[in-house]
Amino acid sequence: MEHADLAAAANSVSLISLFMQAGLIVKLVMIGLMGASVWTWAIVIDKYMNFKKAKRQFDQFEQVFWSGQSLEELYRTLSDRQNTGLAAIFVSAMREWKKSFERGARSPIGLQMRIDRAMDVTMARESEHYEARLGSLATIGSAGPFIGLFGTVVGIMTSFQAIAGSKSTNLAVVAPGIAEALLATAIGLIAAIPAVMAYNKFMADAGKLSSRMEGFADEFSAILSRQIDEKLQPRQAAQ
Repeated sequence: MEHADLAAAANSVSLISLFMQAGLIVKLVMIGLMGASVWTWAIVIDKYMNFKKAKRQFDQFEQVFWSGQSLEELYRTLSDRQNTGLAAIFVSAMREWKKSFERGARSPIGLQMRIDRAMDVTMARESEHYEARLGSLATIGSAGPFIGLFGTVVGIMTSFQAIAGSKSTNLAVVAPGIAEALLATAIGLIAAIPAVMAYNKFMADAGKLSSRMEGFADEFSAILSRQIDEKLQPRQAAQ
């Protein structure tokens, strides 16, 4: 008889049967965690492709920028495009540069501050774009195990209620509820672990891209500063 009960318990402990036998609350927890896991992998794939594309665009732009091509020619090439990353910083700085000289800029300090401000605003917008949806990964990574633990607690409570109702501690009575509880915890970990790993990796990648943008902005600011001096000094000397 005991062997028969053990066999019945083993047959009822498949993943699908555990899900179907689980209570409403535990099912909702499992469904929510599986949805979070799918959302995590969607973000991971999207971010992986975006960061790979961004790194390639950064390398291509730096190669063109430092090739010796004139700034005016490069600006005309990029000005009508929808730019991102280093190209967006370059276009924003050159647009401010051209607007200021078209309006007869006279103060080198004021012009330099406006150009730096334009690049800072563009860098902030680009950094925000690279970090978009990473907060979702952080939330899933931190909350997933606790949501799974909630399902575990409910499953164990269900097991104890089954024991009390049947007045038996037989494994066939206890095992399904305990297994449901452990399954909820496992799904929580399956959702959380990739989310945490992806969050750390993509935040590091976003930080590297931000550092490259800041370095380029500083170098380009120095280049424009020298050109500002060359253009405005003759005007000031003539006055």
